[in-house]
Amino acid sequence: MTSTPTVARAIELLRQAKRVVALTGAGISTPSGIPDFRSPESGVWDDVDPMEVASIYAFRHNPALFFDWLRPLATTILTAQPNPAHLALASLEASGRLQAVITQNIDLLHTRAGSRTVYEVHGSLRQATCQGCHHEVDAPPLLEHYAHTGELPLCTCGHIIKPNVVLFGEMLPARVMRLAQAEAAMCDVMLVAGSSLEVAPAGDLPELAKRAGAQLIIVNLGPTHMDRQADLLFREDVAELLPQLAEPFRRRGIEELANQ
Repeated sequence: MTSTPTVARAIELLRQAKRVVALTGAGISTPSGIPDFRSPESGVWDDVDPMEVASIYAFRHNPALFFDWLRPLATTILTAQPNPAHLALASLEASGRLQAVITQNIDLLHTRAGSRTVYEVHGSLRQATCQGCHHEVDAPPLLEHYAHTGELPLCTCGHIIKPNVVLFGEMLPARVMRLAQAEAAMCDVMLVAGSSLEVAPAGDLPELAKRAGAQLIIVNLGPTHMDRQADLLFREDVAELLPQLAEPFRRRGIEELANQ
């Protein structure tokens, strides 16, 4: 475990900051049982070429292959529960210490944990859109139906319905990405949790924050290209460390409510 003075230093940075923003990646959801696509141990890409099943080109030409690949992963995501790392970030936001979460994840766990300001730069499994008439529907019931029946989700107009996740070859949602970049440029502390920072442009946000004068805290089991620029670097499990960072502010919030 990281020495107490280092954890204390991270807490002090959060305490002194006027605006804190978190950037999260797959590593924050692995404690919830959702595999990290890029880790050799996960096996997600072991037997398939991602460009053949998870690109927009593949979806348009063979949606059945995409949904067959997505089926077990979507089932895992829809049944996963927020872990202590998600809850810690929600607690930091509730205490007023954290202003926003920027996430590369599509699993909705930040929202389910209670975070209110969440920028999902790679989309999410919240909704899905008809590729013909562009009608939007809730994605979880659609995916649950497919998981049980194997029937491809079709709109009443007859076209396939695609979950609102960003596939290879697609642009990121422009408005969400602009807001995420603005948050990175405005914050004075960025907390990176569970991201390898390998995927641009989201992985470039810590560099944007540093250029704007922010201090950088990285919590990730593996290396990132920003490690040398980090003000504090933790090779820790996010589900163990983030609750330590949030605890002093959670206690303060309870005390303030009790005194009202």
